[in-house]
Amino acid sequence: MACLPKSPRRLHAWATRAAAVALGLTLAVAARAAQALEMAFEPVAPGVYAYVGDTEGRTYDNEALNANLGLVVTPQGALLIDSGATRKTAQRIEQAARRVTPQPIRWVINTGGQDHRWLGNGYFRAQGAEIMAHANARADMLARGHEHLRALAPVLKDKLDGTEPVLPTRWLSEPDTRLDLGGVAVHVIHRGGGHTPGDSMVWLPQAGVVFTGDVVYVDRVLGMHAVSRSRPWLTTFEALEALQPRVVVPGHGRVTTLAQAQRDTGDLLRALRAHMGRAVTDGVDLATAVRTFDTASFRHLKHAEVWLPQLANRTYLEMEHE
Repeated sequence: MACLPKSPRRLHAWATRAAAVALGLTLAVAARAAQALEMAFEPVAPGVYAYVGDTEGRTYDNEALNANLGLVVTPQGALLIDSGATRKTAQRIEQAARRVTPQPIRWVINTGGQDHRWLGNGYFRAQGAEIMAHANARADMLARGHEHLRALAPVLKDKLDGTEPVLPTRWLSEPDTRLDLGGVAVHVIHRGGGHTPGDSMVWLPQAGVVFTGDVVYVDRVLGMHAVSRSRPWLTTFEALEALQPRVVVPGHGRVTTLAQAQRDTGDLLRALRAHMGRAVTDGVDLATAVRTFDTASFRHLKHAEVWLPQLANRTYLEMEHE
């Protein structure tokens, strides 16, 4: 690891430059490894399907859909979990859903405020779908919607045409919202966010399946951004553990188990907060705290070499203000 500057002002500048370099490296790797988007929902339980997205960065070929989606088929219509990053991709999502069921998509739940969770909303609203998200996502969506579009424009080019930030039509306000959608019990669980302020999980108790959105990453290291907060993220993860799901559909990575989610996400969040919390309490400077964070248990995760120092840096700065 490169030596870190010691003054607070230089540390902030270093963190900003490093984040830009990390994003550039991720996009460069993605551009080399990119594959054309193949949109298909695969069964994970009776009537429950998942699309598993690319674990690389956003590219023209993957249409910025480097994330997982969900589809739940009911006798009265289908529920889509997350709407994709563009209007055109949303149309492809609908076509993929049609290959699974003739039922129209009547409901959409956005699990957070990241671009590929909600920028396809406009297409589904035009089809008459009810679109839901937790109310804590609203300010984030309003603040960052056009920022997402500006960032995606040079990557997606013509594939971004027609995409506008369209907010959900229904805001959920409770920590636990129980819905009956076409006779299927759907619980939306929110504990204050995490990766984004609106991060929520969709729990299907009858199937034992949970769609975690960006609460869980497996196979690749989780990401933290300016809006991310590790404290509520860990609280949300603890709510996941309390569910004891049979199947976990993470926000990124393969469909998996709770044990794998704990190894790849929960353990990392806990390790970051424990180490950085001690460092802040003991007056250890940021550079030393980042350098001494033990990454051995997490080096198997894709992009770990780029993101682990950033996660350590952001968690320290967050805990300084708690």
